[in-house]
Amino acid sequence: MEIIDARDKPCPEPVVKTKNVLEAIAEGQINVLVNNIEACQNVQRFARSQGCEVKITENDGTFTIEITKRQKNSELNQRKNDVMLITSDRIGDGDESLGQLLMASFINTLDEINLKPSKIIFINRGVLLTTEGSRVLDTLQQLEKKGIQIFSCGTCLNHYQLKEKFKVGQVTNMYETVTSLVTAEKVIRI
Repeated sequence: MEIIDARDKPCPEPVVKTKNVLEAIAEGQINVLVNNIEACQNVQRFARSQGCEVKITENDGTFTIEITKRQKNSELNQRKNDVMLITSDRIGDGDESLGQLLMASFINTLDEINLKPSKIIFINRGVLLTTEGSRVLDTLQQLEKKGIQIFSCGTCLNHYQLKEKFKVGQVTNMYETVTSLVTAEKVIRI
């Protein structure tokens, strides 16, 4: 049994550490230690989404999450024709810097999960994420290397005068964007 000490680790690190260990074993048990309820709930949800059994105990503010992996569910790793549509460089309408931090965390976490969309389409302010200076440029390049198709709206790049700073994926047009969206099994809008 492996023990993962994720106490005092920021989101999403406890989940990422758990994911990495679960991927490395075919079957078995691991214990994850966290010291806040949000991390405990996040790890629990992740483990259950992977088909694992979860038992939680708490002692003096430390949660022990006992995760048992019985068999690999190959369906979890299958990529589907899912399209992610990203329309902004931030998540939410509140504080701009918080929204940008959340978007960076979202995209970085997307690289860590098993089931990924087949395409990510960036439109409007979303194209800022695929250009020079983006804090997620490295992650998007990694996703592209893993076979995820990355597209940025050419009209949007022109509008923001970013065509020369475009760094990852392919420039697309509205016809291709609409075709991708209407033929997708699922569209996820961020």
